[in-house]
Amino acid sequence: MLNTFQQADHKALPKASADEASRQEFTKSFKGFIQSTLLPGLTPVFNTRVSHKFEKEHGRAPVDRRDIRKGMVDDIYFQHYAAANRIAQELLWESVGGSIDRQLPELNAAAAALSASTLAQLVIPDDFEAPRYVTALDIHCMPGGYCSQVCEDDISVGALYDRGVFLYAMGYTGPDNDDMGRSVVNYLRRNMPDFKPRRILDMGCTVGHSTVPYKELFPEAEVWGIDVGKPVIRYAHARAAAMGQEINYAVMNAEETTFPDGHFDLVVSHILLHETSGKAMPKIFAEAHRVLAPGGLMIHADLPPFDLMDPFTQFILDNETWYNNEPFWGAMRDLDQIALAEKAGFAREDVRFDNAPMAVMEFAAAESAGYSQDASEAVAERDFTAGEFAPGGGWEVLIARKPAAQAKAA
Repeated sequence: MLNTFQQADHKALPKASADEASRQEFTKSFKGFIQSTLLPGLTPVFNTRVSHKFEKEHGRAPVDRRDIRKGMVDDIYFQHYAAANRIAQELLWESVGGSIDRQLPELNAAAAALSASTLAQLVIPDDFEAPRYVTALDIHCMPGGYCSQVCEDDISVGALYDRGVFLYAMGYTGPDNDDMGRSVVNYLRRNMPDFKPRRILDMGCTVGHSTVPYKELFPEAEVWGIDVGKPVIRYAHARAAAMGQEINYAVMNAEETTFPDGHFDLVVSHILLHETSGKAMPKIFAEAHRVLAPGGLMIHADLPPFDLMDPFTQFILDNETWYNNEPFWGAMRDLDQIALAEKAGFAREDVRFDNAPMAVMEFAAAESAGYSQDASEAVAERDFTAGEFAPGGGWEVLIARKPAAQAKAA
């Protein structure tokens, strides 16, 4: 079942003309066709001809994702699949970019007015420089990346991300594009009903999709979203105001924030880790530990490490590394994240992976705006396959709790 959810409108979101909306819907449906029709064909292609050819040429069966790739890249079916997938990725940004270019002055003005309407803080230091691993390439082929600005008070790449990511996810992140944050919030509500954080930090929040659900669950909490992209933070601040939420946003590097020690009770991130370098990840874990109060929680939601899945699924997911400008995607999944958390100061017994079921699959979400019972049931009945968002229908979350009292050095 595709196109189950449509994106909910808000005052900061670009408005598409009929022709622009038609092109955007095509890109979403094209990606859906690739996932539902072309992707399933890779398994029989591998089992019936590629693996046999590999064994004949190498004298052994393929054993890991690298062997599988070595065999598959020469196969015409895989070449067709990979080319279609790359074209769909470029088309979806193109279909949204034209709409933003047409109305950018109005979008910038609307965002500025929305930001001015809220008491929530918007902190953008003039001298801030984003890390090179973010600025050196257009991540996931998004033109301009997260940081490009074409005029004063520019929000264009924030608007591009908001609409483009919805098309990329084919609606599976829900009408507000917030399924990761909403899923973790539901996880906390179900598994830790007594946990009431006073201050919450969302690292690498981009346009704040996942930040808003935390403010909804914990309305009394002081909530901050930080990111290294000035345009996405401006957009996030305006978007939250448009949705009636008072959330603070700041341009800040998750590797080294300006918050004091022990300031937060909950530090979260959503699909941040796979877009940071191998040198940045240990610093992010250490910074999360520093700003957490004793007893506080660190939760990173991302796709699972490679050692939690079979080699063929690894191969499918690793296509993002090879064909979608995701240079850290595969390397991040090979890292021992539990060891990183331990090195950052968390006790190993307090660190674990778990699965947070997608909010769009939980009927409890049906009461929220845009979540009809029919839509939720349609997603719940779908078999998620490798390569789709949230394989298995849930988000992998790394959870670590800072000890309530650090052991004193001997």
